[in-house]
Amino acid sequence: ETTGTMLVGSSIEAVASAVSRYPVASLGLNCATGPTEMTEHVRYLSKHWDRHLSVIPNAGLPVMVEGRAAFPLRPASFAEALSGFVEQFGINIVGGCCGTTPAHIEALASTLTDRTRRPREVTPLRASCTSLYGPVEYRQDTSFLIVGERLNASGSKKFRDLLEVEDWDGIVALAKGQLRDGSHVLDLNVDYAGRDNARDMAEIIRRIVRQVDAPLMLDSTQPSTIEIGLRHAPGICIINSANFEDGEEKFDHLCAMAKRFGAGLVIGSIDEDVEAAMARTAARKHEIASRAFERATNVHGLAPSDLFFDPLVLPVSTGLESDRRSAFETIEGVRRIAASFPDCQTTVGLSNVSFGLKPAARVVLNSVFLHELLEAGLTGAIVHASKILPRNRIEDEHWKAALDLIHDRRDASRGGTGLPEGVEDPDFDPLQAFIDLFKDVTSASTSTDQAEDLTLEDRLRRHIIDGEKEHLVDTLDLALEKYDALAIINDHLLDGMKVVGNLFGSGQMQLPFVLQSAEVMKQAVSHLEPHLERAEGTSKGSIVLATVKGDVHDIGKNLVDIILSNNGYTVHNIGIKQPLPNILEKWQETNATAIGLSGLLVKSVNVMEENLKAMREQGLTVPVILGGAALTRHYAESHLRSLYDGECFYGKDAFDGLRLMDH
Repeated sequence: ETTGTMLVGSSIEAVASAVSRYPVASLGLNCATGPTEMTEHVRYLSKHWDRHLSVIPNAGLPVMVEGRAAFPLRPASFAEALSGFVEQFGINIVGGCCGTTPAHIEALASTLTDRTRRPREVTPLRASCTSLYGPVEYRQDTSFLIVGERLNASGSKKFRDLLEVEDWDGIVALAKGQLRDGSHVLDLNVDYAGRDNARDMAEIIRRIVRQVDAPLMLDSTQPSTIEIGLRHAPGICIINSANFEDGEEKFDHLCAMAKRFGAGLVIGSIDEDVEAAMARTAARKHEIASRAFERATNVHGLAPSDLFFDPLVLPVSTGLESDRRSAFETIEGVRRIAASFPDCQTTVGLSNVSFGLKPAARVVLNSVFLHELLEAGLTGAIVHASKILPRNRIEDEHWKAALDLIHDRRDASRGGTGLPEGVEDPDFDPLQAFIDLFKDVTSASTSTDQAEDLTLEDRLRRHIIDGEKEHLVDTLDLALEKYDALAIINDHLLDGMKVVGNLFGSGQMQLPFVLQSAEVMKQAVSHLEPHLERAEGTSKGSIVLATVKGDVHDIGKNLVDIILSNNGYTVHNIGIKQPLPNILEKWQETNATAIGLSGLLVKSVNVMEENLKAMREQGLTVPVILGGAALTRHYAESHLRSLYDGECFYGKDAFDGLRLMDH
């Protein structure tokens, strides 16, 4: 459609990712628009689809002529446009849909006789699951794959209560809440005794898929329930899970189901061994993963990238000797599996590690355990995203105590891995020490400095760094008694965002927490907006700002907007996921001085590259400023600049953007 998606809202990326799982000979675009409106989508498929491509457009967009719809593209223009697709994008099949006539097809056939189809260099699609609307890559550039755990009848009382009364709207709201908390995928488990699980699965999926833009992980002990989910869910799901507990028959059944529906497959570290069915050691976890890999890939033809190995998390909180090393062994299991099967994914059900502990202790233990797993190579986890804390919000004493428990730092003579540094008591018990530490702690969100002990300036920064909205307005109003609004933003709030950026870059803060900080920054600026003194007089210039297609992150872009807007520039901020035609349309409409392209993801750099090439092909020379977490000055200035005939700059941050605009 002219909206850039299919009629129901599916993006071209979602379609290509979903259809790629099946033995489809050709994929293409037809009807709805003319060739011009298809260009960016054809460009994408040309780069990422490894089979035949077809393009069968209308003869332009219809216009009303004397009360009737008419298609304006004449045969010669139509033929030239499609021949250009063949030459530029290597299209295999071309034709015409609405508004085309035998004359259009004759002109097309004639024009193609002296044209050469360009061979395509295809960059394979990255392994993904998809919702109805868009794909989610299994390997996240800036985070791990966050699978929301709250739609689970076995583990969430809130979900179970909603399910009992069939509050479908409440369940959808719960799903949306997990998305706001940062989840990429939603785990859905309706296994509940006494209910029709298959019916529940269908009822929930029918509602969620239309209202929530997130792929689903279908979680059940019953293959029939999973299959119902796969039949009702559009896009690509993940099956949770297969194992060898009942031998190979059930494992094979779920592998065949994954192959049939193009789904990802979680494989648990369990086999037929009656004495040690659930693997407890890293060696056993790796052994079962190796067996599963061979059978899933060689017997069933599943792609390695669609396999999610779950080395299983057991509680370290029971005090049983058999559980003491369970977290440590899971970390080592992840490390071995990731090294042996680098194309496969790894995932865990995180919160089981802290089962039975106080809530504050659970949050800390889960957060530290996740950090250790990610260091070992974990690519995804089933978590309650809002119950995870970044490193900077956990006290050093709590962090160390959690590490001692996770790594079983008891005396070696008692079966541990060795006492912590500075501890000499051979009877030291890291579990008891951890429990004692949280005896009187009610909140896990602990900064070493309490707010009342901080200066006003530090409190401003702390609101941003901690993503803390509570008392934000009070702090800002107090600051306005001492500073003007722009100074608060430039000198203190942006200082906090710089710290957030450094923590993110060093791996000490995950993306959901960065987004929380950005939301607080947004609220702070909104509160300060009426107090900002805009530069008087004529605008110094204007810029179109956009986050590039496929990227939903706009933290840096919005900071640039704030700084430029308050320093005399007119900013046309058109938002996230913007394809090049939208950006250029706004630029032409406003006659802006420059265009600013932003993106946080690695793939966004590739989109910027494609945009610059397309702009050069169109003969454009408007100055372009590029920025974003995945972009480096060296790459921007040594490579991207060479792709464009106009001026092309790298903007490190918002103040760099101001300097460049002044230049």
